[in-house]
Amino acid sequence: MNGCDEVATAPAGPPQPLEWKFSQVFGERTAGEEVQEVDIISAIEFDKTGDHLATGDRGGRVVLFERTDTKDHGASRRDLERMDYPINRHPEFRYKTEFQSHEPEFDYLKSLEIEEKINKIRWCQTANGAQFLLSTNDKTIKFWKVQEKKLKKISEMNLNPPKAVGNGSMACSSNSNSPIPCLANGGSPDRSYNYLDNDFSFPPGGLPSLRLPVVVTSQETNLVARCRRVYAHAHDYHINSISNNSDGETFISADDLRINLWNLEISNQSFNIVDVKPANMEDLTEVITSAEFHPTHCNMLAYSSSKGSIRLIDLRQSALCDSHAKLFEEPEPPGSRSFFTEIIASISDIKFAKDGRYILSRDYMTLKLWDINMDSGPVATFQVHEYLRPKLCDLYENDSIFDKFECCLSGDGLRVATGSYSNLFRVFGCSPGSTEATTLEASKNPMRRQVQTPSRPSRSLSSITRVVRRGAETSGVDANGNAFDFTTKLLHLAWHPTENSIACAAANSLYMYYA
Repeated sequence: MNGCDEVATAPAGPPQPLEWKFSQVFGERTAGEEVQEVDIISAIEFDKTGDHLATGDRGGRVVLFERTDTKDHGASRRDLERMDYPINRHPEFRYKTEFQSHEPEFDYLKSLEIEEKINKIRWCQTANGAQFLLSTNDKTIKFWKVQEKKLKKISEMNLNPPKAVGNGSMACSSNSNSPIPCLANGGSPDRSYNYLDNDFSFPPGGLPSLRLPVVVTSQETNLVARCRRVYAHAHDYHINSISNNSDGETFISADDLRINLWNLEISNQSFNIVDVKPANMEDLTEVITSAEFHPTHCNMLAYSSSKGSIRLIDLRQSALCDSHAKLFEEPEPPGSRSFFTEIIASISDIKFAKDGRYILSRDYMTLKLWDINMDSGPVATFQVHEYLRPKLCDLYENDSIFDKFECCLSGDGLRVATGSYSNLFRVFGCSPGSTEATTLEASKNPMRRQVQTPSRPSRSLSSITRVVRRGAETSGVDANGNAFDFTTKLLHLAWHPTENSIACAAANSLYMYYA
């Protein structure tokens, strides 16, 4: 065999840690400014292109942002980089529009107040230049269409203004010397509809031409959000997840005990595909905490539980998926059980990687990365809150131990991120051999809380635990030696689908970073 046929190439090492920079902030608080409860952001989601971003808040509002830095060149950032086009600016978004998605309601049958808080937002497929998205509070899911529409105005009559008053003016259709300002959709500042005075008389021979008020479509556009469908009365418990299917036609909604399958076009019917409610509620041992469809296989979805397990189910197996195709859980180390074991094992969020091969899960203490082809245990475990282990009693007393932190993966699958206390979030490298573990603060100077930390010697849970615990023996400080604040928590964040850009929520402020 010719030796030239075989070329030995050195294996590529793990990517270098990213250097994160501040990009933008929306709704920045001034020093000492009090945050209104209704303004606190409760959901963040990029669309598939990454050109649009949606946030929901506790006041039931959905705010949309659109990207502006790619519009000048007419191509996506990735395409421009491929063409070696010089890109000098970082990703930039601008406020687009907002609308009231949900209002507070009251369930008179159960004497229960239903909050307007947005729990989840999911973008749907675009059509005819319009954006579609799903938003949900605890009980009701809504399907929204956001589209630019041309404004319609009403032109006025061409009579003398003192004698006849219209409810709008257009320069092209008025001969008057003092036109009346025109408002959108035919409005007028002085809502006068008495076109002719009582003493008005037509001139002898009449008017050469009388132009009556007509509706005129102007070139001005306005963004209009319209609720197309309402999916209600299908959940007895609080909805914690909604997820679009890759078929573009269906989606799931999950509460504590059930997962329902919907068709986007049908709002009065859904199919119950998972039901974990026992015949006797006293036998209830775990609840559903999160659910998500596989990104490419329309028949597969995963859901997590309060016991720290993830179940992968196949909709082709049966109509009611009581049995799972695969179960992912980590065995409990012997002798480590305590009062808090089950509480901190509860998974608050799961996300599929873009290719569908991996699932990222977040429990109170850790991030875990699972390979769907290997159910013996996680392929990587990242310590997030190990330094809080001595404080679990205090966290239980103030209910912080029940905080639900979200997680996200980069589009290339090389990194994962999740939030923490003191408005901090953490980014870990998950490629083989990577030691990247960056702590950032949601502020204009994200790296100021960063200190030089030793490289992780191993990904095994035991060795990481030993390393981190040494740095967290002092009570009241985090892994970087800073005092932690349980009142400021970064629960919600999202990673741009194609770039190293992260959007995260700190109370009512939306911070964006790039690398």
